[in-house]
Order: sequence, then C-alpha cells, then structure tokens
Amino acid sequence: MPDMGLEVIFKGSNLIRLLEGLWIALRISLISVGISIPLGLIVGTLMTFKNKLLKGVFKIYLDIIRVMPQLVLLFIVYFGTSRTLGINISGEIASIIVFVFWGTAEMGDLVRGAMISIPKHQYESAESLGLTKPQVYYYIIIPQTVRRLIPLSINLITRMIKTTSLVLMIGVVEVLKVAGQIIEANRDTSPNAAFGIYLFVFVLYFLACWPISLLSRYLEKRWR
Repeated sequence: MPDMGLEVIFKGSNLIRLLEGLWIALRISLISVGISIPLGLIVGTLMTFKNKLLKGVFKIYLDIIRVMPQLVLLFIVYFGTSRTLGINISGEIASIIVFVFWGTAEMGDLVRGAMISIPKHQYESAESLGLTKPQVYYYIIIPQTVRRLIPLSINLITRMIKTTSLVLMIGVVEVLKVAGQIIEANRDTSPNAAFGIYLFVFVLYFLACWPISLLSRYLEKRWR
C-alpha cells in the first residue's frame, strides 16, 4: 500500500492543531455571516428604493466587491490600517471586517433580487388597503423575501467558510496554515505528508460544508 503520509496527522498534537485551525476558520466565517445577513437585509431593501443617490452609492459598493479580489481587500485592511492609520488590528479582526464587507454586498444583492421578483400588484394591493410604505415592507414584502432568501443565505455561509482559506496570507493560523506548518516540520521524516495532510483538510472542509448544503437543498425542496 502506498505511503499517503496520513500517519503524520496522529503524531503528537497535530490532529488537535488541525481541528483548532478549522475552528478558527469557522469562527471567522460564522461571525461574519451573523453580521452580514442583517446588514445585507437593510442594504438590499435600500437598493430597491427609487433614490438615485442611494442607487449610485450601492452600485459603486457592489462594483468594488465584484472587481476587487478578497485577498487584496485583506491586504488593504490588515496592512493598510497599521501602516497608514497607525491602527494595529489582529489578522482575525481584519478578516472579519473584510468578510462582513463582502458578505453584506452579496447578501444585499440577493435581497434586492428577491424583492424585485415579488409581483408589483402585491405592493399596489397593500397600499390600496391603507398600509404605509414601511408597513408594506414589514408585513408583506420582507416575510416573503426572507423565505426565498434562506436557501441562498445558507449557500453564502458555505462560500464564506471556503473563502476563509485566504486568511492564512495575513498570518491567521487557520487550518491551512497549520497544515503547512505540519508538512514543513515533517518534510524529512515523512516526504509524502503533504498528500495526507491536505486530504484530511479536504475531509474537514467537506464535513463542515456538506450538512449546510444538505439543509439548503432541503429548504429549497420544501418551499418550492
């Protein structure tokens, strides 16, 4: 049987270190999602308003998110704040700031799309019954939007978990950073460690994201 380097995972505290690294990645993504979803609901609602100034501001915001890679944003926030503004923040905090910035834009665009997909006659019928515009959104539009958004927002969680692999570039010791450290430490004694370690990291990410994907599919089928 070929040597896959899997034995390195169980040497010393390597397994615990990998699980701790995964927890850091999950913590960053879950905190970011927890902040992004409510902010995205607000931003997405504002994007449906017929206000040219708001539309212009949010268009610039979305264009920045779509054009600029998350890695560049991480470098700007982490290195830029310390060098330019003299503010020292940890890599984890910088990561959360960037992922909230990105997640809010993604969620806002999903909310906007869900809201404009609701037939116009529902707005008109609600207003004809004497509901004010805030009441129309609160009682009629937002409940339908939230129901349509739950599967999409769950998919956003899985995307954010996978994208946290970028934070190793600013020194955050998440699961991929730990994997690299273990491989380097065992380069001489276990030359095939890279295959086994990264295979195990793949399994960890799969186990973290697969249940979330199943939940998304279940909700889509139930509410179709």
